[in-house]
Amino acid sequence: MFWSTSVQFNAKIIERVRQIIREDRRRSTIDEVSTLVGISHGTCHKILTEDLKMRRVTSKFVPRLLSVDQKQQQLDVCLDLKDNAANEPSFLLNVIKGDETWVYAYDPETKTQSSQWKSLGSPRAKKARQVRSNIKSMLICFFDKKGIVHKEFVPPGQTVNAAFYVKVLKCLWENVRRKRPDQWRNNTWLLHHDNAPAHAALLTRQFLTVNNMTVVPHPPYSPNLAPSDFFLFPKLKMKLKGRRFQMLEEIQAVAGRPEHATRK
Repeated sequence: MFWSTSVQFNAKIIERVRQIIREDRRRSTIDEVSTLVGISHGTCHKILTEDLKMRRVTSKFVPRLLSVDQKQQQLDVCLDLKDNAANEPSFLLNVIKGDETWVYAYDPETKTQSSQWKSLGSPRAKKARQVRSNIKSMLICFFDKKGIVHKEFVPPGQTVNAAFYVKVLKCLWENVRRKRPDQWRNNTWLLHHDNAPAHAALLTRQFLTVNNMTVVPHPPYSPNLAPSDFFLFPKLKMKLKGRRFQMLEEIQAVAGRPEHATRK
């Protein structure tokens, strides 16, 4: 009888701790919870970590928190892309992906790049925190399964507005004609870019319509669906991290070879 009462008492305490945490996950500390429940700090810590399997973690930063409508739009686009790929095997082969990115005169290397082997008795290496340089250049690049179709650097001081982006698309159109003649002749190639203001502007959309350029839909705030963001640019920039360049021409000479990043 005493054992049954003790188990019920412990269950009530555990449930009370659970309720307090659920009411305020951010501000509830072990001391506050233990005071409210009337238990020791150690008992409260044991309930949280062993009985409730909880641990305190910081929030994960993401580019943007999507609304319900935006999540649904992302799901709808993904399902459409999946259906197109299933119904037409050459669908993904015909997509030309494009985007812009900054490349820097100095971009700090990652923690993985700076790692090194050490023996048990040797001291751990130290490294001062560093930031990106102010010298940078914007690269615009379009690529497909076969490689780079068009690339260019934005002139210093030039804003990537609709008028400038239309000029870029004209160059892309010409390069598709030269480098992908079959797709250009049959008009089977598809353009994929994100919803940046220059990409979604009326002038840009008019140019795409007049030239019968089909655009693959891209839901807002979805870098996980942009191959440039999760494939090409990270691989390209990995070769630049930790290196120092003095002139824009030096950055462009190295970053202007993104075809190396498309190779497996």
